[in-house]
Amino acid sequence: MTVAATIVERLAAVRAEIEAACERAGRNPAGVTLVAVTKTHPLETIREAIVAGLTDLGENRAQEFVLKAEAAAGTGLMPRWHFIGHLQRNKARQVLPYAGVLHSVDSERLVAEIERRATRPLPCYLEVNVAGEASKHGVTVEELPALLACAKAASNIEVAGLMTIAPIVDDPEQARPVFRRLRELASAHGLTGLSMGMTNDYAVAIEEGATVVRVGRAIFGERR
Repeated sequence: MTVAATIVERLAAVRAEIEAACERAGRNPAGVTLVAVTKTHPLETIREAIVAGLTDLGENRAQEFVLKAEAAAGTGLMPRWHFIGHLQRNKARQVLPYAGVLHSVDSERLVAEIERRATRPLPCYLEVNVAGEASKHGVTVEELPALLACAKAASNIEVAGLMTIAPIVDDPEQARPVFRRLRELASAHGLTGLSMGMTNDYAVAIEEGATVVRVGRAIFGERR
């Protein structure tokens, strides 16, 4: 089996699971964007992913993101890049020229840096640490209104919705309350975009309203 065939087959399985989750929730699968996370995988894998039909790719480390985006562009590959990891303010200058979407805006200081550095309105998800994990980035539920007001006032930020990372658990059902809470928060603030769900729990996230899921291992196999 070739690498391309492996990606094609895994991608088909992921898309089937997305459709099944949407059917259970009474949703249209067209309302869910699949971001394929290429972390640690080489340029050739990116090429195979695009050939397989993936148009949205994600990275979560600034240096790796910039190198891959530059290399891909140099060979004519132009996916829509999603930066999904914690973005340090001193890395914004390097990341913003290549990012089509940011998923982890987590402070007013970062909002200010994006506003200063971006050259066009950039879709951004505000990261909320719903579970309150000390190891995770994101604002608290209580801090969200201030961050949202700040982001809405920035001319170079288009607030696409909210983002969270659920705790790593053995049973995806244990993550459901986190996803439900993010959906409730978004609704309370008039937002519809929900970036939530990864390989272990994306089906549950979709059932709870995810509009974007960030899936790596289920498509590309274990990280290299």
